[in-house]
Amino acid sequence: MLVAALAVFSSFGGGKADTKSALDAVLEQPFGRVWLGLIGLGLLGFVAWRLAQSIANADNHDHSVKSYLIRAALLGSAVAYMGLAIYAFQDALGFGSGGDGGEKDLAAWAMSQPFGRFLAGAIGLGFVVGGVVTALKGITRRFERYLMIGQSRPLLLVCVYGLVSRGVVFVIVGVFFCYAAFTVDSGQAGSISDALTFVRQLPFGAVLYLVVAIGLAAFGIYNLVEARYRTVSTPQLSQVRSELPLSRN
Repeated sequence: MLVAALAVFSSFGGGKADTKSALDAVLEQPFGRVWLGLIGLGLLGFVAWRLAQSIANADNHDHSVKSYLIRAALLGSAVAYMGLAIYAFQDALGFGSGGDGGEKDLAAWAMSQPFGRFLAGAIGLGFVVGGVVTALKGITRRFERYLMIGQSRPLLLVCVYGLVSRGVVFVIVGVFFCYAAFTVDSGQAGSISDALTFVRQLPFGAVLYLVVAIGLAAFGIYNLVEARYRTVSTPQLSQVRSELPLSRN
């Protein structure tokens, strides 16, 4: 929701609308370091939830290839949010952190590895697939199987709007990543802010930009709804062990 607010205001006064900029904006507020520390703790909680979903299979996926791909994506999400939590703690403790932004830093790291161009391309494809899946999750309303919100149509519409908007942004970020891999230039990788800038440059870009920016706010509301109404199957230690590959051998 902070990113969405930055996106709306940046359309008038400039600036970047990405996750790190949102955290930097929090730091500038009264008691900013305290707020960032609390956000960092919350992000660690989200990482724990993603690990429960991916490693412990808290959503009770079957053992099909599709399910393993979903869990792999959830594990990647855990890694990404762990990085964001570290960034929040660094700022909260006054250490600061360098880098142009999460996506560009990730692209630079990927390209520094053996076969880095292909690794960066794979990450880009992951973003594209994740974006498509997120959008389809909203369009097909598959998210309802995990939410106990009844027939609240306004909430359902907000959730669909948010998921589709988030999916579109992910697809654009993924295309930027693939282009960075093709040109072997990590600077071509784009963040959420770059994706929004691309949308603004399209025909009727100002309208589309506002639609997507508000959609990111709707995605924030969707996550609040999920935090309140999601059905959670807490994995037991025995379940975690049974899901580990070594326990199957």
